Amino acid sequence: MNVKDRFKKIQDRIAAAAARSGRNIHDITVVGVTKYATMAQIQELIAAGHFDLGESRVQQLQLRAQEVKRWLLEGVCPTLAAPEKINWHMIGHLQRNKASLALSLAWLIHSVDTLRLAEELNAQAKRHGQMAQLLLEINTTGEENKYGAAPAAARPMARAIHKLENVRLMGLMTMARQSENPEDSRPAFVCLRNLYEEILREKSAGPHFTHLSMGMSGDFEVAVEEGATLVRIGTALFGAESGRMA
Repeated sequence: MNVKDRFKKIQDRIAAAAARSGRNIHDITVVGVTKYATMAQIQELIAAGHFDLGESRVQQLQLRAQEVKRWLLEGVCPTLAAPEKINWHMIGHLQRNKASLALSLAWLIHSVDTLRLAEELNAQAKRHGQMAQLLLEINTTGEENKYGAAPAAARPMARAIHKLENVRLMGLMTMARQSENPEDSRPAFVCLRNLYEEILREKSAGPHFTHLSMGMSGDFEVAVEEGATLVRIGTALFGAESGRMA
């Protein structure tokens, strides 16, 4: 099965999950995790009209963005998007010393897990005259080997980040516990949605606070049922090699 067909199947599954929860499919965006995809697969996805792509490492994001930009500028297919229309998502752990590079590449940074990182992104954004768009990553499972702020810190961190002059807090992100059963992910997604709703009620994150990034290839339908607006999908979209990532 090619990427275009896989993408259609994913969209159908998202539509069904959205219908079960009374949601609009147009409120949900697939982030195609390209880490183990071939360039031909990425080209096929873009040619199908999908422009949201994600990487977990800054250096890999830089490489992929350069490859895609060169391909688009070659004008092989003039109906395709211009390079600036590609929405790159930084979905993996981000160190402060890579903040400037990530900011120059990514439309949205999903993995801001400390106030210090948010402050560094704010400083870099101010230096370059731009706005840093980010999600606050929450460790909803309590696993020690995972990044993310504790759920109890979500509300005060959201308030603090919202006060930063050159930052837009766009929402929250989490990763569920690894399991063969998609239902095992539901508690993590419910936790994130509850935190999101608490922050909304407080009106402490601003008008751009609209996203929940949660769900991957094995559990994205459960994530959609629980309110995900961004689902990060590699395996189901590009094949088995992507399974090591999403």
